[in-house]
Amino acid sequence: MTIEETPDHAEDESGAVQVEGQEAAEEGAAPAIKDDGIKRRWYALHAYSGQEANVKKNILINAEHGGIRDLIGDVLVPMEEVAEIKSGEKKISKRKFFPGYVLIQLPVHPERNPELWHLIKETPGVSGFIGSRTVPVPLDDAEVQAILEEIRGERERPKPKVKFESGERVKIIDGPFSNFLGNIDDINAERGTLKVMVEIFERLTSVEVEFWQVEKM
Repeated sequence: MTIEETPDHAEDESGAVQVEGQEAAEEGAAPAIKDDGIKRRWYALHAYSGQEANVKKNILINAEHGGIRDLIGDVLVPMEEVAEIKSGEKKISKRKFFPGYVLIQLPVHPERNPELWHLIKETPGVSGFIGSRTVPVPLDDAEVQAILEEIRGERERPKPKVKFESGERVKIIDGPFSNFLGNIDDINAERGTLKVMVEIFERLTSVEVEFWQVEKM
């Protein structure tokens, strides 16, 4: 989602307010990092299940209306891509990989800013920060970097939901060996590929296919 430079905020087709500096992390965009001299860390908010996106939106809107939007670096609902096999076709879908959490970049010791602290704690759907009741604990920088790499698509490929087992009977539905039947001989989960033993010219031959190119029998 592209944010126009002016005005500072606008409504998209769904009626949601886009706030200056807000990035569509759910859609894979890298979050914006401010360079204004304020030291910030990432914190995790507990959010009620299914309310993560609303929590993000409401925090940004209320901060904008309250004149403290500049204190918040970014707010993320981290998503990951998952490959699914539906009707023999590979489809890529997105899902939250930290359900029940919203990540937010705030000045160090946000509890020392009463207005900011109250705004976040009173946002509907927020049940608190990770940490004690009065002092949130910032996330480890390495953990945050791994999350950002996942959002940008710089980490591992989509994970298939379909699970295969060695020796399982499958039918190849795509590629030069389409319609051949065979048994799974090897599974490479990292690459998302299978080696299938099929009979070609009366001899068993190993062929490599991607998960989405086969269907279970």
